[in-house]
Amino acid sequence: MPPITIYSTSWCPYCRAAKALLTKKGAVFTEIDVDGKPELRREMTERAHGRTSVPQIFIGDRHVGGSDDIHALDAAGELDKLLA
Repeated sequence: MPPITIYSTSWCPYCRAAKALLTKKGAVFTEIDVDGKPELRREMTERAHGRTSVPQIFIGDRHVGGSDDIHALDAAGELDKLLA
């Protein structure tokens, strides 16, 4: 399984939904909390090609996007392929 990174905040319901989906899939991920940490949020924004909302999810070197994006990948049957 490729490394998974999620930039998030502790209070974000979309972050919780994305993490719950990955957990349900048995995926192990690294969470980076950007709340109150401008240097980490800047890093996230650069990696996410200007997107500033959380979560921002990366599987391997691929930027997957946010919670809606990862759920759409799952609904399309593409998420399992990325996690393999």
